Amino acid sequence: MTAPSKTGKSVRIDDPYLWLEDLSGERALRWVEEQNASTLSELRSERLEEMQAEALAIMDASDKIPSVQRRGDFLYQFWRDADHPQGLWRRTTLDQYLAEQTDWETVVDVDALAAAEDENWVWAGAEVLEPEYARALILLSRGGADTVVVREFDMTTKQFVPGGFTVAEARTDISWEDDDTVLVATDFGEGSLSAIGMPLIVKRWRRGTALDQAETVFTARAGDLGAAAGVYRTPGYERTLFVRMIDNRNKEIFLLHGGELVQLDIPADGSVSMHRQWIVISVPTGWTRGDASHPSGTVLVADLDEFLSGTADLHIIYEPGGPSIFQGAVWTRDYLVVATLEDVASRLHVMTPGIWEAHPIPGVPENTDTYIEAIDPFSNEIFLSSTSLDKPRRILHGLVGGSVREIKTAPARFNADDLVVSQHFATSLDGTRIPYFLVTHRDSTGPAPTLLHGYGGFAISQLPGYLGVTGRLWVERGGNFALANIRGGGEYGPDWYFQSINAGRHRVAEDFAAVATDLIERGVTTAAGLGATGTSAGGLLMGVMLTQYPQLFGALVCGQPLLDMRRFPVLGVGAAFVAEYGNPDDPDDWEFIKQYSPYHNIDADRTYPPILITTSTNDDRVHPGHARKMTAALQAAGHQAALYESTDGGHAGASTNAQAAFETALMYEFLHRNLDWALSHDRH
Repeated sequence: MTAPSKTGKSVRIDDPYLWLEDLSGERALRWVEEQNASTLSELRSERLEEMQAEALAIMDASDKIPSVQRRGDFLYQFWRDADHPQGLWRRTTLDQYLAEQTDWETVVDVDALAAAEDENWVWAGAEVLEPEYARALILLSRGGADTVVVREFDMTTKQFVPGGFTVAEARTDISWEDDDTVLVATDFGEGSLSAIGMPLIVKRWRRGTALDQAETVFTARAGDLGAAAGVYRTPGYERTLFVRMIDNRNKEIFLLHGGELVQLDIPADGSVSMHRQWIVISVPTGWTRGDASHPSGTVLVADLDEFLSGTADLHIIYEPGGPSIFQGAVWTRDYLVVATLEDVASRLHVMTPGIWEAHPIPGVPENTDTYIEAIDPFSNEIFLSSTSLDKPRRILHGLVGGSVREIKTAPARFNADDLVVSQHFATSLDGTRIPYFLVTHRDSTGPAPTLLHGYGGFAISQLPGYLGVTGRLWVERGGNFALANIRGGGEYGPDWYFQSINAGRHRVAEDFAAVATDLIERGVTTAAGLGATGTSAGGLLMGVMLTQYPQLFGALVCGQPLLDMRRFPVLGVGAAFVAEYGNPDDPDDWEFIKQYSPYHNIDADRTYPPILITTSTNDDRVHPGHARKMTAALQAAGHQAALYESTDGGHAGASTNAQAAFETALMYEFLHRNLDWALSHDRH
């Protein structure tokens, strides 16, 4: 059997389940229906229905704290509940938000819109015109896919603009350049898309003209992942940037300066942000500029005009060292707010431009996951969200340069009175200390069922946020919970991440296995009582745990996974992940990829724990063929593997709270069924 490779050449594939990659084939869809029916028949129970109702009650709760973003005089927020499963884009004032009962004004009712147009619309965001806030570009997705439809919206009349900017369904990047002009990268026809379907061309589209008449202003190269544009619209400091995305890490950034495109002299894997006259540059892998060398993880700031002329003094606003790493920075009107992690605990500091000395923001709680929820770039207002594994979310509000105070606290969603939250360190195979958080029951006298969660990819940190639904469906029923901070994430900076890519991918699994082993050796649980979950890159991790470390687990849940690492570049947008995992078409890369590729390491002679694999038919990021083929191959090898494939939800797996509640309850029912609850004397 042959199949196309990333390069377009045919390669020999010994794959009896290639037909399951067909998204519309009758045979494949019939097989999926049979798998779903079997999974649901096995897991249906009163407890499943009870947990589904509990999860939905939390997701639909009217007393959730709404996240907000200031847009001029209003605070905007997207909201879902039982009466509005598709959601409302709504707004209020600060005074109303601070009141005990907030009066919200509906701006877009997605349920009403979907019903009127007979479409399964899912909210995908809004690009609002700044600083006027008179218009927005609304993004709508069918069923939660990454492709979107774009429509111009009047923020005053709360109506779509007749004859306004409208873009048909595609992977689209769009930004306001001015009131009557947008920069748009989308599907312009033949030759305008990359191999993964991302746009390669950015055009300037003026009001009153047809999209096919728009002027091409930037083009990425053939073989790139895509192109995008971004605009800073602070009056007097307007800046337009264009990005050539070479792969998922490397890029070239160009500034429109004096009518010409000027490439910024920054590292290929670096990133920039701009505010007024300043440019902030993050250096992931080190950078030598002139006589100065800046180590991996450094963050610098300079005057933009001086930077362009080559005369800038680069001021260090963050230098790596010890357990602290740079997490991000945002601008208010007059200040730069810097977020860092120290042993996976949040720290927030404020800097005055030109002085660049860091000072803590008064009022921020210690030893929490506290992050910047919203800022206003045209004032110094800031909203912070603070939480921990056992404490519900709190919103803090204030002015940067002053202090913040707590203004809202969410109610508890589960009983945490008997819980103990601790941080521990396991030792990985190469001697690296791997942190993990652990939630246990204070009066527990021995091993108990424990759920371990991990991700390990794309420098995405796993932070100790409130457990919420997990607390109710798992911890309150007697289980322990552990969160692994393994390599592949960003918990300790760029080096922590870069150790895991390409030929270093094995370290992700070794780290996770080390945490699992530590939990067992410390008597927190046993192998029969240890379950693990992971989604996307974490789904790949679960596949590796199944095929390489099956002796450590009693059950696994593998969501939206990459699993066939021979064909991942031609499935979904998998070509974007080559920089992360390596290129299987390259014989040298395939040598290390094939060592862990779950689909290619199934062993009929080993004992595997039961596994539940979930995916979505319209996941256009990680193709459902991965989950389908892995399930079929495992079953053929005599292993206990169940599949549940939702019809929509995209890579998120669910497009409504009801769908998310059901799939979450299904996962926990599977874990309750398959882990050794005889270990626990608690209620279950």
